Parts: sequence; structure tokens; C-alpha cells
Amino acid sequence: MYTGIRDLREDKDLTQQQIEELLHIIQATYSRNKNGNLNVPSAVLITLANFYKVSIDYILGQTDNSKCYPNK
Repeated sequence: MYTGIRDLREDKDLTQQQIEELLHIIQATYSRNKNGNLNVPSAVLITLANFYKVSIDYILGQTDNSKCYPNK
């Protein structure tokens, strides 16, 4: 469901294990998040968006525009 999560990881040539370590989660949790079988906690979305330097909307597939929103 959240293909942006996989696409971003693959674009950076990272393994699932590397992202799991970044997020401090196990493989099953990562898989359920990526497939949309588990709601991704906001803290995880923020961490991923900051790590990849993209918007949360992009990760969730709500936009094709990967640019972050400007900080206040």
C-alpha cells in the first residue's frame, strides 16, 4: 500500500534491515507498515520523512511531489 516507503528505500540502495534499525522495529512490523496492514505511527512517518528529506504526504502516496514543506 505505501509504495513510497519501498521506493525511497530502494532509491537509496538501503536494505529493509537498515531501515528497521533506524526505526528500532522488527521485520514483521516494517512489513506490516509497508503493506498497509498496520497504521504507521506518526513518529515513524516523521522519522522517515526527515531521513529521506521528503514530505509525509509523499510517503503515504497522497502526492507525487516529494518535496518537503518549508519549515516555519
